[in-house]
Amino acid sequence: MNSSWLKELGFTEENWSLRKGSMEDLLAVSVVEKECFPPLEAATEDSFRERLKFYGNHFLLLYKGDRLISFVDGFCTKEENLTDLMYEDASLHDEEGSWQMIFGVNTIPSYRRKGIASKMLEEFIRIAKEEGREGLVLTCKKEKIPFYARLGFSLEGLSDSVHGNVEWYQMRLRF
Repeated sequence: MNSSWLKELGFTEENWSLRKGSMEDLLAVSVVEKECFPPLEAATEDSFRERLKFYGNHFLLLYKGDRLISFVDGFCTKEENLTDLMYEDASLHDEEGSWQMIFGVNTIPSYRRKGIASKMLEEFIRIAKEEGREGLVLTCKKEKIPFYARLGFSLEGLSDSVHGNVEWYQMRLRF
């Protein structure tokens, strides 16, 4: 995985690492998720345990030393639309799936607005393309639509999701 973009963002320290997820990351991703999302929207530690078990290789993690700074995760499926059931049932992951779903884009508050999330997503997109996926799908809140549009995602409209009692919008990036 390419992390040369860290220097472009001004992070010159040598103790940065970019890698896929494993069960060893369970506590770290759970803590960062709680820092990034309100309780009704945040995935639980049990949920991450299942996600890491079924598709840890579809987590992209950025560490500074032993501190998780940012991560992106989601599974693959042949289904074209992201559903609430996908968040709840990690066993639905299909490694041969044509679509890479994005369930979370997390960067701890003290490292936000520095370009990290954009670069993490660019790397996640690059990996999905390299794996031969048709594209990526995510849902986001209305205020995040311009951010994802700058990365090439197209708005498809209001999602059927009722996760966390929030309005979600589905966006897609096709290759």
